[in-house]
Amino acid sequence: MTGTALQLQRVANELRFGNVGLAIAEMETYLAAYPQQQTLERLNGIKAEYELMVDYWRRGVKDPQLEQLYQHLLQRVYVLYGNVASYHHTLSHPTLAGIYSRVRIERQDWSLTDIRKEMEDFVSDVAMLELEMETVRDEKRLQLYKDHQIQMNNLFCYVLTSRMWSDGVGHDFEEILLSPTIDGNDQQLLVSAVTLALLNQYDIAKFRTLVNVYRRSQEEKVRQRALVGWVLAMREEMRHVYPEQEELVLSLLSSKQVCEELTELQMQLVYCLNAEKDTHTIQQEIIPDIIKNNNLQFNRFGIEEKEEDPVEDILHPEASEERMEKLEASFGQMMNMQKQGSDIYFGGFSQMKRFPFFYDISNWLVPFYVDHPDIKHFLGRLKENKFVEKMMSTGPFCDSDKYSFVIAFQQVIERIPEGMRKMLERGEASMGGELPKEELQTPAFYRRAYLMDLYRFFRLYPNRQEFENPFDITHNELGRCEFFSLWLFTGSPLEPYKDHIVRLLKRQKLERNALHLLDSYSDDHHTVEYYMWSGMYVKALELEPDNEKALQGYAREMFNNGLYEDALEAYDELLMKHPDKSSFLLNKSVCLVNLKDYEEALKILYRLNYEHPDDEQVNRVLAWTLLFTHQTEQAGKIYQKLVSKEKVLAEDWMNNGYCCWVSGRTDEAIDSIRKYVTAGKVDMTFFSFDRELLEEYGISETQVKLMYAAVFS
Repeated sequence: MTGTALQLQRVANELRFGNVGLAIAEMETYLAAYPQQQTLERLNGIKAEYELMVDYWRRGVKDPQLEQLYQHLLQRVYVLYGNVASYHHTLSHPTLAGIYSRVRIERQDWSLTDIRKEMEDFVSDVAMLELEMETVRDEKRLQLYKDHQIQMNNLFCYVLTSRMWSDGVGHDFEEILLSPTIDGNDQQLLVSAVTLALLNQYDIAKFRTLVNVYRRSQEEKVRQRALVGWVLAMREEMRHVYPEQEELVLSLLSSKQVCEELTELQMQLVYCLNAEKDTHTIQQEIIPDIIKNNNLQFNRFGIEEKEEDPVEDILHPEASEERMEKLEASFGQMMNMQKQGSDIYFGGFSQMKRFPFFYDISNWLVPFYVDHPDIKHFLGRLKENKFVEKMMSTGPFCDSDKYSFVIAFQQVIERIPEGMRKMLERGEASMGGELPKEELQTPAFYRRAYLMDLYRFFRLYPNRQEFENPFDITHNELGRCEFFSLWLFTGSPLEPYKDHIVRLLKRQKLERNALHLLDSYSDDHHTVEYYMWSGMYVKALELEPDNEKALQGYAREMFNNGLYEDALEAYDELLMKHPDKSSFLLNKSVCLVNLKDYEEALKILYRLNYEHPDDEQVNRVLAWTLLFTHQTEQAGKIYQKLVSKEKVLAEDWMNNGYCCWVSGRTDEAIDSIRKYVTAGKVDMTFFSFDRELLEEYGISETQVKLMYAAVFS
């Protein structure tokens, strides 16, 4: 972090805690080092008002407007800081600096009145095309969309690099985003521009705009983009500067639909962050099976069909059917991942983001439309292809991937075998995973597709480091994407929905995030399930004494804490309800072993061994108990079976070593313990022997040292 950034961070820290006076002082320090005359004049004006307020306060004057005035000054300092920080961030990054300069040089006047008129004129001009003669209509249409695309890309870049908005500017943008006379695609694109600007520098006017657009828009795709935008932009550190943020969000939560959409969004964000892991699963496990079992081969000339081997058909007539079954299973696994919310196309399409189409930053987030001038000529070559038409209309792709698909497909179509190409043109083949039209038109799908667009931008855009990345998981498994634990949702109408998210986090093995979310629960929502998730089994049993899962958790907790008598009592209680449950019996026997009641433990273990002779865990506990009762021959037989398996647990080598050692077979013991060290990758610094067992057999300290040296020499 540069000196400039560090000094600005000091200003931000004081603002975060609501310290107007100290924020002004830090801002003065910054401006002394990096002079900006206009900013200094505004700061001096704020400082004069602040000092006047302080003077009245120190003289004991009771000002009923004190709180309101202080808050107003705090926000004015923040706006001043926000403009400086935004400008500094922009000029510190080449791409943003270039965008900032270009759009302001190419167009001096960015009047919102003129912008709105241009956007409305575009809609009118498109409608008027129907009145044109057919011979000139296509040419005029192409030019109209080309000019409009340039205009919208520039407007996107202008909004992206805009400074703090006044309430008036926010209101005017809000009306543009809500107007029925403006193209919905343009509104979606502008919502994305506002979102990126807001992520780079928090601005209450932009935040308010997104919240109001989400609440009021009649265009569902616009609503869902606005929802994603304000959710990812929420900042806990802004609670002192802008209490309005909390008021705006809480005003939405009276709606059950909003609570349900926020819950769905939180779940979708969790799945979104799994894209890399899902891609690895697909590329390392599923795709090799598909390639292995299909009838195609890939070479430098494209894709070719393999010739059938008649001899193979005679020798192995069932092989073709088996390959087809495995192929279907692989596709089925991939489709199941998609149904569960996985982004199964990220890996494939991530290789297709280097086309010139993506040089314009707005094209990463522009909704897909067939008149986009940058793909119009590609679609012209594919206009008779039913496969492309089907993929664009029913494929579960985000907009970014649709553009990638069209550009890439027209480049490879000529290299596809003719028979397959004809099938594609007739629409007789598909990539699988197509969705019903009604599912493609749901708020949940719109939101999911947009998240995929955003994720691709923040993961694949060449200069993505210049943007505040909400998907950054450097310091947290979910980063900013886990928003349910924010302070403003504690005790809110959203709280009952948190249970759904905790269950998902538990399924995804995101235990730390699950605990973080549980910490945000209000006291009123401390249910049995909450205590179970938090590992507070005693509390859970106080609410539901007969809850078996809570009792099992309590038993495990007592065992892990070395409180074997309490654990034994809990397992006895569980066995009263399920006297033949082997897991409870085994756990009870382990408690008895730790309490040195070997006789009772062996009664249970012999029974379990008789009923489940191949249960390795039962055999391990039995062998260990036999060791402590000096029945080394019987224990040795069990350990020999365990270490002769194809896959041997490291601990089995160690325990077999103990058995050999106390039986006088020292060389075998050394060899077995060495295998334990190798298999378990044990660091000799932290290695130790089980002294309790060795003392039981009279193994001296000297013998232990000799064994240690022999193992590690």
